[in-house]
Amino acid sequence: MAATPPTPPRRAVLGLGVAAALLPAGKAMAAGRSVVGGERLGRRGVQVAAGAPRLPETKSLSWIVADADSGDVLASYNAHRQLPPASTLKMLFADTLLPRFGRRTRHEVTHADLADIGAGSSLVGIEAGITYTVEQLWLGVFLRSGNDAVHVLCSMNGGVEKTVREMRARARELQANDTYVVSPDGYDTPDQLSSAYDLTLFARAGLRNPDFRYYCRTQVARFPAEKGATFEIQNTNRLLGDYDGMIGVKNGYTTNAGNTFTGAAERDGRTLLVTVMHPESGYDEVYREAADLLDWGFDAVGRVEPVGELVPTLSQVRAMAGGPPGESRGPRPTAAGDASKGSSWFGPAVETVLVAAVAAFVLAIRRRPLPQRAAARGDAGRRGRGSSRAR
Repeated sequence: MAATPPTPPRRAVLGLGVAAALLPAGKAMAAGRSVVGGERLGRRGVQVAAGAPRLPETKSLSWIVADADSGDVLASYNAHRQLPPASTLKMLFADTLLPRFGRRTRHEVTHADLADIGAGSSLVGIEAGITYTVEQLWLGVFLRSGNDAVHVLCSMNGGVEKTVREMRARARELQANDTYVVSPDGYDTPDQLSSAYDLTLFARAGLRNPDFRYYCRTQVARFPAEKGATFEIQNTNRLLGDYDGMIGVKNGYTTNAGNTFTGAAERDGRTLLVTVMHPESGYDEVYREAADLLDWGFDAVGRVEPVGELVPTLSQVRAMAGGPPGESRGPRPTAAGDASKGSSWFGPAVETVLVAAVAAFVLAIRRRPLPQRAAARGDAGRRGRGSSRAR
């Protein structure tokens, strides 16, 4: 592996995303446009600290390995490269809509709910005229990547267009500036893009919700059919049960996106996140690379300097700065390749004050860890074979 530049001081890395979030895009750093999560994450190629263990061989267009609790990015490759996300975008869909409906809420599906589902979509098998609980619909989303379940939940939420607007707003709140949502289910659509960095932000945010954790780790469930019958659905995440400590999160595939995968695994009280986008070869390769990168991450975590960070939400940034916690408008740090237009501009004096404020409080940041793993209701359980490969 080629030698890599020295890692910037940890405090500088941690402060960059917070400082940039409070300044206008394009003016946050004198050296040029700021990059969400730190300058190194905007560079092309492999980013890893000098002296780190040797990285596994990968052939993906983009990947990232991060500590979910601390937010440290341990290594990356083209972290902010914008690529089609496929069904991994359902993580943002779930993070946006899960709080809206209680698990036991019931909904009788109509033909209108199932209109406009893309040809060739992955389906869980929802039928008009059958009543489903919200829990069953989310199991259809997470286990079978059912676009039919997504469309029913969108209908309950006021429609696809409204849901897309809310997903875009949630992406902005998470500082996922590489992401542009067109279809809520990840179906191939012109201009729909995300990045390994943004998908990892979605997974981290989602995993703070116990319902999200329950759904993404469930391996097997029963799903309603006609006349009171049920049928079995299985999780398409091939690392569940086959990778030691795997707790989710979401896989995806479309012709345009290729294979995509974001996974989370826990070992010895530490949770790591990995995202792999579009490996050169087929279905198994995305899981092999994800497993290899997680193996590397568990070996390296605590021993290597981070090359960046998973940034806090804009609300968290403003709360730390003493601003209105619910405010999510205004300037935001740019992502590598971000083409967004327009921003609010501060005067130089205000910028100086903001930077000074950030410098004062960033040393006191305490990023809260993910909730500890608990027994999932209805979870079929992991087989815990200890293998680091998917079959």
